[in-house]
Amino acid sequence: MTTTSKVAVIGLGNIGKTIAQNFIKGNRPVIIASRKLEDAKVLAQELGTLATATETDNAIKNADIIVLSVWFNTIQELFEQYGTELQGEIIIDPSNPIAPDENGGFKKIIGEKESAGQLNASKLPKGAKLVKAFGTLGAASLANATNQTPAKSVLFYATDDTTIDSTVEQLIQDNGFEAVKVGDLDQSIRIEVFGDLHEFGALGKVVTRTEAITKL
Repeated sequence: MTTTSKVAVIGLGNIGKTIAQNFIKGNRPVIIASRKLEDAKVLAQELGTLATATETDNAIKNADIIVLSVWFNTIQELFEQYGTELQGEIIIDPSNPIAPDENGGFKKIIGEKESAGQLNASKLPKGAKLVKAFGTLGAASLANATNQTPAKSVLFYATDDTTIDSTVEQLIQDNGFEAVKVGDLDQSIRIEVFGDLHEFGALGKVVTRTEAITKL
């Protein structure tokens, strides 16, 4: 796949909106969808002619790459609901398996050594390819660190399928970041919240490629 591959962003919370906005800044067309079609229409109007709003099922049918920018628990619900439509697709999973705790922070809602990437991969629709990406930075950094100069900021990714590495890296570049692969999905826990390569984990900040390589 190339930059002509059609990309859909499903879910328009802070992360989803920012990913869509970054694609438009990178001159890459994007299909956007949400639970409420009106929300997608409003955002598409704000983003201009490169953005197209539609229903979730149409977004999946008309895209080659699906960014599921929704809560962790919702991803597997979408796998069940749109299992046929998602067969063979490249699915980008930015989710972090967290929920608010009793102290005003966040807690992990799966096992300490479990990752959202591996759990979602176990439920994939037939022939679909999962990529853990776009979830290593908070929404503010995802918006503010895009197209940083002189060296781009890094977005890490993980996938078991090496045949789509170039496609994923182009996608990340079109969002204004440098792509750095951490390995297969068994490494995705490192790029989820509390992981050693996450902004809200041991890494603690946005990094460039030079800095990132020293952490791998």
